[in-house]
Amino acid sequence: MRTKLLLIIALLLAGLAGCAKDDSKKSGLALIKTTNPSPALIEKNTEEKLDLVENIKQDIDSMKEIYDVAIVKGKKHTLVAYKVKHLSRFQMKNIEKRMKNMLEKKYPDVKFTVSSDYKIFLEAVKLNEKMKDHDFSQEKANKKLNEIIKLKQETA
Repeated sequence: MRTKLLLIIALLLAGLAGCAKDDSKKSGLALIKTTNPSPALIEKNTEEKLDLVENIKQDIDSMKEIYDVAIVKGKKHTLVAYKVKHLSRFQMKNIEKRMKNMLEKKYPDVKFTVSSDYKIFLEAVKLNEKMKDHDFSQEKANKKLNEIIKLKQETA
């Protein structure tokens, strides 16, 4: 009887230890909760482009249907991945159309890829995290961004 009790306690402790979470990675919970990642720039040390992506983020955050957005600015493309509030999911095509029109009108020199796909959002958050690592080169980041954009185009 006593060994069964000890075994149950040991299993419970092992289960609780396995549930301990590591908050250093946002991408693991990116689909469940709002992560609000900062906009990422593949080209470093460009203050003008940093202001551009911050302005894009503010413009998208102003849309009442959107609750989370990840932006990655590459050399040629800008990826905008966003999450729509649950009650607004019936209007997703309309939301994407309005967002794309707003962005193209306000920033005519920027080529946008806009997506509400959770997979694209997750990949953008992962890329954002990888870019914080100094060993992750700009070439790798640009290649990964192009892969994400190609994935988006395949799903469209």
